[in-house]
Amino acid sequence: MTDLSTSPGGGFGRRARDLWSRTDGALATMVLVLLALVVFDPDQLGDTIRFALDALIRTAPIIFFAVLAVGYMKASGAETLLSKAFTGREGHMIVMAALLGGLSPFCSCQVIPFVAAMLALGVPLAPVMAFWLASPLMDPGMFIVTAGTLGMPFAIGKTLAAVGLGLFGGAVTMMAKRSPVFADPLREKPQVGGCCGVKKPYQGEPVWKFWTEAPRRETFRTSVMENAVFLLKWLALAYVLESLMLTYVPADWIAGVLGGDGAMPILLGALVGMPAYLNGYAAVPLVGGLMEQGMAPGAAMSFVIAGGVSCIPAAVAVWALVKPRVFAAYLGLAVSGAVMAGVLWQVVAG
Repeated sequence: MTDLSTSPGGGFGRRARDLWSRTDGALATMVLVLLALVVFDPDQLGDTIRFALDALIRTAPIIFFAVLAVGYMKASGAETLLSKAFTGREGHMIVMAALLGGLSPFCSCQVIPFVAAMLALGVPLAPVMAFWLASPLMDPGMFIVTAGTLGMPFAIGKTLAAVGLGLFGGAVTMMAKRSPVFADPLREKPQVGGCCGVKKPYQGEPVWKFWTEAPRRETFRTSVMENAVFLLKWLALAYVLESLMLTYVPADWIAGVLGGDGAMPILLGALVGMPAYLNGYAAVPLVGGLMEQGMAPGAAMSFVIAGGVSCIPAAVAVWALVKPRVFAAYLGLAVSGAVMAGVLWQVVAG
């Protein structure tokens, strides 16, 4: 039998896979979209590029403040506060985990090793669930970008929804902790990899005047650069997609499916948001475009909540550690909480 691993075809296939693994998904998608425009609608290409550039220029100050905020939190070691969320009584842990998850600058996948260690040491699943549900939805940079694009009320509403979802999920998990769903939740061999890399458990206290230490200054510089590149590429892709959506998707269709005051648009927003989500930052301008075309405020909120919790980085963080039945509960709590947040926001904003 021919050894494909050493044959020209096998070598080419392996090189192609290696090249694809090194390719940035956001940039590659944007290039493919623009190439598709060149082939199928070249007259639209210039308009789409101008739309994306204008949008990036308008949001440049927001991006600037967002990356500085995240850089400061990283360099000061604010992540060390996470350890405080998993001490004390279970109810107290749920509250602290939801607050830190909804307000802090780190995501679920960044704390996989820490959470795995806490669960192995006997920390209840309920506060961990509260953190997992809240952490992908909001951070300082996300708040700034959301407020600048969708308005301060929506950003505050999403922040409250993130904390509320964490409290809801943690409370449900605590009440049902003896059920077959949550019994013995950990995988036999938890995987501690993740989209953000493996990090050591957080220790010590934050150093708010980080600029007095050279390693922290380097952390700040690195974080600012990495987050600036991250935001620029994903927002550029989002603005390109927003331009195409505004051009090709009829506004009356959006208004008919996701508009109105009933519960159905909110439920559809949650169900559509789960598979359609790119990431939290890229979703902001897309949701703005959808709202311009008639998407109901409640559907917009349910879209960003359900999509944020189920996006690949956040979902992988949970899947890596727990058994499928717990993961299914995580998704069920996300959808339920997203619909409730959408209903409440529809009442407030409608």
